[in-house]
Amino acid sequence: MQNFVENLTSINDAINTFVWVRIGLILLLGTGLITTVITRFFQVTHLKHWMSKTIGSVFSKDTHKKLGRKSGSVSQFQALCTALAATIGTGNIAGVSAAICIGGPGAVFWMWIAAFLGMMTNYSENILGIYFRRRNAEGEWSGGAMYYLRDGLGSYKGCKTIGAFLAGLFSVFAVLASFGIGNMGQVNKITLNIKSAFFSNIEASDIAGVSFVNWAIGICLMIIGGFVIIGGLQRIAAFAERVVPFMAVAYIIGALIVMFIHIGSIGAMIASIFKFAFGIKAAAGGAAGVAISQVITQGCKRGVFSNEAGLGSSVMVHSNSNVKEPVKQGLWGIFEVFADTMVVCTMTAIVVLSSGAIDLDTGLVKEGVDDATLVAKAFGNTFGKPGEWFVAVAVLLFAFTTVLGWSHYGSKAVEYLLGVTGAKVYRIIFVLLMISGAIMTSSLAWDISDTFNGLMMIPNLIGVLSLTPLVVKLTNNYVDRRLHGKDIEPVLSYDEKIQAEYAPLVKAGEE
Repeated sequence: MQNFVENLTSINDAINTFVWVRIGLILLLGTGLITTVITRFFQVTHLKHWMSKTIGSVFSKDTHKKLGRKSGSVSQFQALCTALAATIGTGNIAGVSAAICIGGPGAVFWMWIAAFLGMMTNYSENILGIYFRRRNAEGEWSGGAMYYLRDGLGSYKGCKTIGAFLAGLFSVFAVLASFGIGNMGQVNKITLNIKSAFFSNIEASDIAGVSFVNWAIGICLMIIGGFVIIGGLQRIAAFAERVVPFMAVAYIIGALIVMFIHIGSIGAMIASIFKFAFGIKAAAGGAAGVAISQVITQGCKRGVFSNEAGLGSSVMVHSNSNVKEPVKQGLWGIFEVFADTMVVCTMTAIVVLSSGAIDLDTGLVKEGVDDATLVAKAFGNTFGKPGEWFVAVAVLLFAFTTVLGWSHYGSKAVEYLLGVTGAKVYRIIFVLLMISGAIMTSSLAWDISDTFNGLMMIPNLIGVLSLTPLVVKLTNNYVDRRLHGKDIEPVLSYDEKIQAEYAPLVKAGEE
């Protein structure tokens, strides 16, 4: 058995390196650069517009407008919160900490670069998701990479088979990733943090070789998760709408307090990010340096783990929005990456750099530092033990909402492969597997799911790149109508019936 595990680990490591380092990051950054250029740096040139239509409209009735369960859609704000629920997770805390400990402070710079380009990748995914979505057997919207691969890429001459094949491949990888990194991996992180913060001094008996505390945490999470997940998207969205803004604001306030206390060192922290963006020279005493390739890899990889731009995952919930304009939901995609990485991850980075665990002069991590608990210790240095409790609760909320978001992604992938009934069975299996995350000890399951996460990205980005002419068409159509006031027909859907239904409404002012 040990040989089998070792061989499996070796194979997975090879695939993971190939997918994430040799192909994935180049494909991700390349796609982000291309979508940024073809839209004429939309995230910068139309900054005021997308900010006003997203965070600037957060109190608008249209943003929160719900059409009822029978409509099969959720409000624009609910779609954003559900997407953020899946993206704002352990990657924003432990992921950022790991990136800095492995790649140095400079990794944060490349996290910003990946996010800047990822804004337009996410934008492109979202508008394609809305454009190619359709109603399922229960009247609920279904959209995602599988649909724009099959009906978008597949519509090109000679590409029908390859489009359908890549759509199926994406769906399979999405389901497998949802069980791992979207379920068991997150529950495992919750259990470890809660146990460490609140039950470290409690001696509990073992059940089947696993602490009773682990079992108790797992069962509680499974019951709560089951109540929300089995209720479908409407219940997940309602939960996310209430929890995500609260958890994000609370975490940002906590991080701001830490930053304010260390305000005298902020300049040195920011300087270290730019200073070590292109590698760290070997320090005296035999300490190893960090090559630029390692800095770039850690920054970009952890950034993508956090905001998921390019994976094609969040498209599946954005496609359920009640919005009629594809580009309107694309604007929320830009904001999603901005909020996740430029705001939350940057806050975490400053907290980590203020902890004293990173030498700002050399850029190297100090001896004996554990990146998994570094953020908790940084908050503990400021707030004492309650600071560590705060981070444990933050991880609980971040990771648990990630589980909820990924349950929807996986169910939509299963729906594409097996239909609505298959998606209902999937939700039950997904909930039952939550307890396994609380009792597992091996990191192999997490590593394998990480590989599947990366494998999702390849067919998705092929789809996005192949449909860049459509991205340009939809963007130009929106800009000409909304910003330049031209009286032209809106381009809203590949489906003639949906196009005919929505075009008059959009021209009348409904978005």
